[in-house]
Amino acid sequence: MKFDKNNLLLYAVTDRRWLAGEELSAPVEQALMGGITMLQFREKKLTGEALFREARAIQKLCRVYGVPFVINDNVELAARLDADGVHVGQKDMQARQARGILGREKIIGVSAHSVEEALRAEADGADYIGAGAVFGTGTKSDAGTLDHAVLKEICSAVKIPVVAIGGIGCANMGELKDTGICGVAVVSAIFGAQDIKSSVKRLRALAKETVG
Repeated sequence: MKFDKNNLLLYAVTDRRWLAGEELSAPVEQALMGGITMLQFREKKLTGEALFREARAIQKLCRVYGVPFVINDNVELAARLDADGVHVGQKDMQARQARGILGREKIIGVSAHSVEEALRAEADGADYIGAGAVFGTGTKSDAGTLDHAVLKEICSAVKIPVVAIGGIGCANMGELKDTGICGVAVVSAIFGAQDIKSSVKRLRALAKETVG
């Protein structure tokens, strides 16, 4: 699937911890029905064939709805699935290496916490930057909060699109307006919501007001 910066508008990141033992497929489909524009499969618990089967099931749903499906960190899994791409952190495989494995047509996203990291990712061939955490988050205990002034500097410094991530929800998304981001990546405000579909609709409307 060809990457378009509009795919980043409302970028959902899966997190099983919010699902109280529920299978991932049903909440993901609710998010897709609500209007997410991209999905990152992030799974820390499963391994081996169980991980592959789960990822493949979610990939099939994303294809039905025409939404790009990327894998968090695991380039090998992304290659095996022929996923739309991968998102890697600063401690994972570099974008240039991931590109060599996955090919020119795949989406490569890189996490960045500074202008220097963002510029390096862009030089390595990343398609987009994930910058954060822009608000306090319980998803990653070691994630420091990224000052919004730095977020704005990152957006100005690179030519590729930037998506903000970390603790974003309906109550605080508007604080990111005029930073230059092309979208927001959301975890708990989607998968921790009682009504995922309705929550996604609200988040998407707010994202349209916030980005650009």
